[in-house]
Amino acid sequence: MSATNQASFKLSPEKTLSAEQRALERAVQGFIRAHADDRHALLVIQGDAGTGKSVLLNSIFRDLQAAARTQPHGPLYGSANYLLVNHAEMIKAYRNAADGQPSLRKKDYERPTSFINRMHGSGRTADIVLVDEAHLLLTRSDRYNRFVQDNQLEEIVRLARIVVLVFDAGQVLKFKSLWNPGDLDALIARWPHEVHVLRRQFRMRADAAVRRWIEAFGRGRLLPLPRAAAGGDAFELKVFDDAQAMYDAVRDRNARCGLSRMLSTYDYPYKLDGRDHFIEEGRFRLRWDRSKPDERLPWAEREDTIDEVGSVYTIQGFDLNYVGLILGPSLAWDEQRGEIVLDPSRYEDGAAFQGKAQLADPEAVKRRIMLNAINVLMTRAIHGLYLYAHDPALRRRLLALQAGRAMASEKPGPR
Repeated sequence: MSATNQASFKLSPEKTLSAEQRALERAVQGFIRAHADDRHALLVIQGDAGTGKSVLLNSIFRDLQAAARTQPHGPLYGSANYLLVNHAEMIKAYRNAADGQPSLRKKDYERPTSFINRMHGSGRTADIVLVDEAHLLLTRSDRYNRFVQDNQLEEIVRLARIVVLVFDAGQVLKFKSLWNPGDLDALIARWPHEVHVLRRQFRMRADAAVRRWIEAFGRGRLLPLPRAAAGGDAFELKVFDDAQAMYDAVRDRNARCGLSRMLSTYDYPYKLDGRDHFIEEGRFRLRWDRSKPDERLPWAEREDTIDEVGSVYTIQGFDLNYVGLILGPSLAWDEQRGEIVLDPSRYEDGAAFQGKAQLADPEAVKRRIMLNAINVLMTRAIHGLYLYAHDPALRRRLLALQAGRAMASEKPGPR
């Protein structure tokens, strides 16, 4: 395998499942057999970012469709099955992964709203529906996007006998997709169900200390930077005091090992008006990702996107080798309190905060959504995460932590 393909997209049919994934795949198959005569049943797959949920779902669906289309004497032959995901870039990835797979059709993959409206219009129901990124399903009516019911998951359950869904509450990004603690449990309790959790981390080749640091940052806490692990393959966590220098490092990594990109928190103006919109930080100036819905390849896989900055919506669900992440104006460091503070008024994703009238504490939910987005952005990298902070105080604090780590690493160990 060439260096430029080391992080080839995770839905590749050649991907080998781990023992944990294989065991869960068998559990899903057993669940489908056990509930073949039920009107409705649900199986939930949970797990943090990078635990291989989509890889597993793709494998399950491939085998499911093979049974439905090539095994005339089997119990699933002729069944009507679909895989849904409310993410335009992920739909591309799934449909591309179907190429060369004789039992798969591109029409097997749909956006949830399209599926719901088509099924209601035809009066038909599905047999088995798999839902990836179910935390992106709408939890309220959204007439602008042609969803007129109250909850997309509830509608999908009504339109299918068996639903298998992937869910991560830490990746909810909008008010209209908000799942409060207990909401999912209350919904699935109405039907026969099982919940399974994937725990092994596949994406980030980082030790436990680095993962804890990133997890804490995604919760708004800044810990001392852990010592760099020994060895040439160690995960690289590095802070920059200049965004252009970080971009130069990302370009170098992309040239040498491929699939390395710039990302940013949604703190810089962007509009879907056909024009380029730029992120500027000192001498750094680069355009936001261009909307190209007709492109066959997802943003993360296109070579030209090294000249763009991706958002949380562009990159959610995808792997990169190295990430250069700009922490924009909505994040700051309060030196007196010694903590990260968030300013929702500087978060430029207006669509994320639409519908606050239905929330008891919209400001708390805003902060939760912003932290979720940071967590998604910080967990994309396989081999290295580079950081630059717009806020001078936060930048100084991160650089001081980096300097402290370097000094600690230079001290001789115990004899």
